[in-house]
Amino acid sequence: MKNKEGWDGKMRMEPKAVITNPEALEDSDYSDPDAPPVEEIEADEDLLAEEDVNAEDIDLVHCRISSISALKLERFPKLQVHTLNDPGIRMCLVAERNMRLCMRQNQISRINFPPNVAASLTELDLYDNLISHIKGLEEFHNLTSLDLSFNKIKHIKNVSHLKKLTEIFFVQNKISRIEGLEELTGIKNLELGANKIREIENLETLTALEELWLGKNKIVEMKNLDSLSNLRIISIQSNRLTKITGLSALPKLEELYLSHNAVTDLSGLESNETLRVLDFSNNQVSHLEHLSSLKNLEELWGSNNQLASFEEVERELKDKEKLQTVYFEGNPLQLNGPAVYRNKVRLALPNIQQIDATFVRV
Repeated sequence: MKNKEGWDGKMRMEPKAVITNPEALEDSDYSDPDAPPVEEIEADEDLLAEEDVNAEDIDLVHCRISSISALKLERFPKLQVHTLNDPGIRMCLVAERNMRLCMRQNQISRINFPPNVAASLTELDLYDNLISHIKGLEEFHNLTSLDLSFNKIKHIKNVSHLKKLTEIFFVQNKISRIEGLEELTGIKNLELGANKIREIENLETLTALEELWLGKNKIVEMKNLDSLSNLRIISIQSNRLTKITGLSALPKLEELYLSHNAVTDLSGLESNETLRVLDFSNNQVSHLEHLSSLKNLEELWGSNNQLASFEEVERELKDKEKLQTVYFEGNPLQLNGPAVYRNKVRLALPNIQQIDATFVRV
């Protein structure tokens, strides 16, 4: 019951925290004599202290290692086969002068290895760490594979001396320009997907390049590819392309992935007679034209475009003797008559083996 002033007779107080030992806030060395004893943990032990320095086989499993430098690998000159296997870090060092190091999904911000170990590595995988600057690779002269994907790198630099590299990965970083790779003329596989790249540039000297992955960037035009005559695969999905250009000088091109762009027609492929796989899903293509020269086509992925004519499908694709798979779902072809769509494609292309995700012939 409340009185006329609205008070119900109950006393209310704001809750307040009470500090029982305020001296702890002023004295960083304060210790409560009445507190329960705390277990003191010794510094990390030397996991390899008992190993013979001439050991040729070392096995470290589930050791929760966080620091490679703390292992002091330089003291084992005959290292041949080594395995580190735990949830945070995996490492395989195989054969002297032929070593692979995988340190995925850690919190490494700096590349720092003993010189003799660095010189022995042929593969270095630092996928999903906290590296923001490429430094510390001076001694890695024998690297053939380098993976710096899922880090915080903004600029490609300090790798020009890695002359033996054949593949390099920079997926999901913050790179805005293709640069710093001009001297890596042995590169066969370059992965730059999921960055902030707007222009294909500075690749002219990479004449050995066979695979170029540029998906999920901000590229508006395919260009500057003429010197890359060994290219077999180009992946440039999820960019800002409106037409197919820059491919006429690529006689070995076998796979082209263009999905999730704004391409309106398939012109620009007339010279790419070796093409086996063409993916233009999720674009704005309305006609299957300009494909007459693609006699080696095996897979055609064209889902979610504006294709509407079964007669055109038959006219443009029936002569493709190697064609096995087509994807047309999400087009008016399928949306306007889903019940009869698959049968109509089979009638137009009687030798086809797979329509969308369904096998129609075995």
